[in-house]
Amino acid sequence: MVSKPASTDQSSQSDESFERLVDEHGGTLYSLGLRFCGDRTQAEDLVQEVFLQAFKAWGGFEGRSSPKTWLYTIAARACQRMHRKKSGEPERIGSVDELLPFGEPLIATIPSDEDEAATLQIRKEAKERLEAAIVLLPTDFRVPLILKEIVGLSIQEVANILGLAEGTVRSRVHRARLKLRKSIEEGLPKIDMSDSPPVYSVQTCLDLLNAKQEALDRNVPFDSAVLCEKCKSVFATLDLTHEACLDLARGDLPIQLRNKVLAMTEPEN
Repeated sequence: MVSKPASTDQSSQSDESFERLVDEHGGTLYSLGLRFCGDRTQAEDLVQEVFLQAFKAWGGFEGRSSPKTWLYTIAARACQRMHRKKSGEPERIGSVDELLPFGEPLIATIPSDEDEAATLQIRKEAKERLEAAIVLLPTDFRVPLILKEIVGLSIQEVANILGLAEGTVRSRVHRARLKLRKSIEEGLPKIDMSDSPPVYSVQTCLDLLNAKQEALDRNVPFDSAVLCEKCKSVFATLDLTHEACLDLARGDLPIQLRNKVLAMTEPEN
């Protein structure tokens, strides 16, 4: 359990600012905890620990800059302290070649948006598969992926938080996306492309994939009129993965947990 801090002389205005911090970031932080820990009790403990640490340092931080990176730096460190390797947790995530279908005869298909019922069902199942798959990612890939795709930080911000080179973060996020994409793809209908000769070389497809991933990194559209059917399938499932991550970020902080956090940070009489 997280203990209550000692009495503090913070002003009412400062308390209100901290309450806004809880309301603005509490839901996303709780979502981070669920995806990292895979357990509601541990996620609640994580939220309480992070906000308690933030509250203790709030007086020296308040007003200096945007609190988002600061808050999630605390969260990332707390995640790393809380992590205990689970039985069966993979040591590796797989190579890019293992995570792509370029050498396979079957490719996944996503129904047209005109079929609203099928689209909603696919998105629901994709979110469920994504939640299960995130918890199984190796920690070195899970934390950057969550910070980038669910929290919504930039590659540079994630690198600063984790103390890693931007290239390392980018590589881990890209491979984690592909791993999640593969998990989602397994639940989609397939079509047989074995009778269709390749339109481009595998290297061309990999170059296009890298450009697509960089567009996702920057949250900008990616348009190309030269995609083969397999690239279209991979890119569509990457988009579905990205959208499912955004859905996970929209969770709310449970009211009971919010009350606990604010009670912890009330000065004692």
